[in-house]
Parts: sequence; C-alpha cells; structure tokens
Amino acid sequence: MTEALTRTWRPPYPLDLPRVLAPLRRGTGDPTTRVDPSGDVWWGTTTAAGPATLRLRRGPAGEVLATAWGPGAHLVLDTVPTLLGAADDDTGFVAVHEAVARGMRASRGVRLCASGRVWDVLVAAVLEQKVANREAWRSWRELCWRFGTRAPGPVRKLWVAPDPEQIRRIRDWEWHRAGVDGARRRTLRAAASVATSLERAVQLGGAEGREFLQKVPGIGPWTAAEVAQRAWGDPDAISVGDFHLPAIVGTALVGHPLDDEGMLEVLAPYEGHRHRAVRYLAAAGANRPRHAPRMPVRDYRTI
Repeated sequence: MTEALTRTWRPPYPLDLPRVLAPLRRGTGDPTTRVDPSGDVWWGTTTAAGPATLRLRRGPAGEVLATAWGPGAHLVLDTVPTLLGAADDDTGFVAVHEAVARGMRASRGVRLCASGRVWDVLVAAVLEQKVANREAWRSWRELCWRFGTRAPGPVRKLWVAPDPEQIRRIRDWEWHRAGVDGARRRTLRAAASVATSLERAVQLGGAEGREFLQKVPGIGPWTAAEVAQRAWGDPDAISVGDFHLPAIVGTALVGHPLDDEGMLEVLAPYEGHRHRAVRYLAAAGANRPRHAPRMPVRDYRTI
C-alpha cells in the first residue's frame, strides 16, 4: 500500500459531505465511489500524476479530515476545498418560485462541487448519451472493472476509471461486451486523443469552457453541461437535450411538461444560476410526471 497523505480543512459554511459529492456518483453501484454508514466518502479518480484515492470524513469540530493514497494523492488533497464547494458563489440568486425556494431551504449544507478534472466525468457523461441511466451505469461499471485501475489505498472494492491511454486500447468487441455502441465509443476515443488539452476547460469555465469541450466530435451541449456541472461546478450549465429534465422543470414550475425551449424560458429569471435552480428543484422532490414517457432500456450487447 502506498503511503497516505493527509490534510485538514475547516469549511466556513455548513457542509453535508455525501450530498455535496452525490453528483460524482453514477448509480448506487458506482465502483469509483463509496459512502460508509459513518458518512465517510471514498472517491477513486484519475489525476495528471496517476490514480488517487481520497477519503473524506468529518472531525469532531466539523473540520474535514482528508486522506489520500496513490501517485495523485497530493493533487487531490490540493483540490479538497473546491471539491467541496468552496468556490461556489450564489451571489445574485433569488428563488422566484416556491418550489425552488423550498428546495433551497432543504439544501442547507449543499454546495456545487467541482472535481477540477474533466476526464472522469466526461467518460461517464458520454456513456449516458441517449441511453437510460441504468444502461449507462452498467457500462460505467464494466469499463471501470475491466479496463480501469484498482484504487490505491486500503479499500479493495474501489476502482479508478480508465485513463485516456486505457480507453484507446479497448478493442471493438470489448466495447460491445460493455454495452457501448459505436457512436459513444467513437466519442470517447476522440476525447482520449486530446484528453490533456480538454482539461483546459476547467480554467476557462462557464460557457467558454462548455464550448471548448464541444470541439470534440460527439460532445454536444448536453454532455458539455453535464461535465461542467461536476468538473468546475458551473451554476448555469443547464442540460439542454435531457430526456426528462424539461418535463420535470415544467411540472414543478408551471404545472405541465415543457420542451427545451419552454424550459429555458421558465428558467430565464435564474440566468447565471439555472443549474443551481434545477438542483434546488431536485432537493424539493421534483420528479418526472408519473405517466411521462420513459427512456427505453436497450442492451447493446445483444445487438
């Protein structure tokens, strides 16, 4: 086992560790994350220096006790404050709908996390393109288990997603076995070929960062927004093109489902914080209408 590095950080705001980091978790069986009954959060991630494992726990005085293992341990420790929302700024946000205000009240201790890294969240977002979450999460697990790296440190059942080189080495029949169709595998290969430069999107941030990601064939506004929400905590990155989101937002705010154009119109008062408003709606319990269309689940392994 590699030697552990540690850091203590005292957040100047209420902090709910599992809820802040929830966007980084891809389903309950995500092999790269783990939440212990104690509330400790474990996260395996790639870094520019290699794989790393980060464990976060709350100390008796509310401080965050961070422990990291692996070649990238020093890098993940450096990012702990921003990972836990220290750079999140809700200045100017005003809840103009009761559902948003209700979610805001229910979100004490929740801020927008920022992993500071594009690659891992990009792989997961591409896998979620135009397929049901259950199907995408199955592929995510397969890729991590079969082509990723066992996370450094003391937890045996924790994994790190495949890095760009590992993605480039996956053969077509192995993609098929993981349930990843041709379009998504081509996008991941294209992203892997320019992965180092894609990390610049974090420094660009905002709309400029999202536009930068979209230079990769196969990455559109939806994927760029999903990455931006997690990699740099973009408060305005709204997932246009999402199968369910317009119906969820419309039902919660105006009483009926909307399309993308209608969703953007009703969220216009939150410009600059539209993703934040959607997060508050989720905290308020907003969900898709009971009889709304569902994304069909396809098993690409059988095609």
